[in-house]
Amino acid sequence: MVGTIIPRLNSFATNEALRGLENSLRLSKNQLLITNADQSREREIEAISTLAKQRVDGIVFFAAAITPAHVKAFEEADVPVVIVGQSHPDFHCIIHDDEKAGRSVGAYAVANGHRNILVFGVDESDTAVGVTRRNGIEQAFEGHDIDYTFVKTSFAMKDAYEKALEILPQSKATFVIGATDNIAIGIMRAAHELQLAIPDQFSLAGFGGYEITEAVYPRITTVHYPFMESGELAAKILMELILEKEVDLIQTLDNELLIRESTQKNA
Repeated sequence: MVGTIIPRLNSFATNEALRGLENSLRLSKNQLLITNADQSREREIEAISTLAKQRVDGIVFFAAAITPAHVKAFEEADVPVVIVGQSHPDFHCIIHDDEKAGRSVGAYAVANGHRNILVFGVDESDTAVGVTRRNGIEQAFEGHDIDYTFVKTSFAMKDAYEKALEILPQSKATFVIGATDNIAIGIMRAAHELQLAIPDQFSLAGFGGYEITEAVYPRITTVHYPFMESGELAAKILMELILEKEVDLIQTLDNELLIRESTQKNA
């Protein structure tokens, strides 16, 4: 019996990873218990304790952040743990190469002649997206004369949309980056309402490779992340830990920039 804790139900990334996790566990005749924390740190802590009381053999935690309270709860649970999405020196973790992803988008914008760039990002409490991914973007700007603006929003498409309605009319950016595809979709919706043409008035890129980025027009340039593979790998690592095998603490998954119609060279 394996327990998993997810941050929210309406997440493409988490749902894809869960599919990989569940498929792998089913093939090895293991059962999966899913707990939705609904983006509440307190509910995540409670879920760790509850799963331990239910005598699960291991826990997969899809993390937005790892606090001292999480660490204490995992230590008290005393079962193998695999963390997906964030890194911590004391636990087995699967992370995505967010720094590379950020650099690839930033470098693509610079290489295509864009010098006025607007980034819609998230709070630093999410280390992977709010810190590492942003650092990668900014690294790509080093040595170039970039007029760079960072705007903080949340992971919610609605919040990104509302923030973009406020920011885009004043912006002279020729390239806009959303820290996730959901954020990019929110920006695109605002652009349509403001009658700003993409990519003629500004190019737009996101991160994740969500299916919806191919369903909109223009299709959104994005970085594809192997979310399903992260779930499959989490199952594999957890089974090895349950069998008390040696496993590397950190496993890093690669990603790929997908260039589509939402971006173009700056004239």
